[in-house]
Amino acid sequence: MKDMNTVNSYKNNLIAITTLIVFIFVWKLCSLSGKFNTYILPDPGTVLKTAYELLMSGELLRHLLVSLKRIFWGYSLAIMLSLILTFLLFSSSLIKSIIAPPLNFLRQIPPLALLPLLLSWLGIGEEQKVSVIILGCLFPILFNFIGGVEQVDKKLVEVAKIFGLKKWQIYRRVFLPSALPSILIGLRVGLGFSWRSLVGAELIASSSGIGYMMIDAESMARTDIILVGVFVIGTMGMLTDYILSKVINKLSPWHADQVQR
Repeated sequence: MKDMNTVNSYKNNLIAITTLIVFIFVWKLCSLSGKFNTYILPDPGTVLKTAYELLMSGELLRHLLVSLKRIFWGYSLAIMLSLILTFLLFSSSLIKSIIAPPLNFLRQIPPLALLPLLLSWLGIGEEQKVSVIILGCLFPILFNFIGGVEQVDKKLVEVAKIFGLKKWQIYRRVFLPSALPSILIGLRVGLGFSWRSLVGAELIASSSGIGYMMIDAESMARTDIILVGVFVIGTMGMLTDYILSKVINKLSPWHADQVQR
């Protein structure tokens, strides 16, 4: 079984590398065709050279570290809020009837639509940017947490009560193991949404971060820098998702197959 998984892993990696090579080849052909202005579609070599220059100057690393810090705080706080809200929703029907409607209302609103309010309430500091990321990834995490808890077999809960387990023990020994697959999926989906929210968080009143670098490049007609930002965000998103999946597989190997699908 392990050998088969290794073969499938190599096969998937080969397909991914081949796809990347084909993409770059087609991109190069489009650039050489002369049908696209270099402003609209810079040559792959130009983008690579720009990335190297930004890396060597330290500008790319500076912006990336700022963005990673915002992602870390936004994502971490979203997880904490999701845990608290999930506990509250299932602790009492009265509490659920109070907080469920506002949550359902807020999840319909795109985080960027709340930017004017966040700017008025929080100013133009880090709080505003982290708040946008929290709003962007909170609900995917929260509703996967809720869905996982709702799928717990009620018979298991009844058996736990018969054996005299306390409420916190039921949460730890029954709810957590049963809801774990949905919780882990929620964590991965939420991480992806945090990267999606990043540029929006850095769109307004920002002087650092990958999103700011891209917006600043747009004002200077530097499409090559914009593409560098796009590739950096995509690469970092894939890398952090890969790291998270490996941590999940390490902590919960019996759920690895469900999480990887």
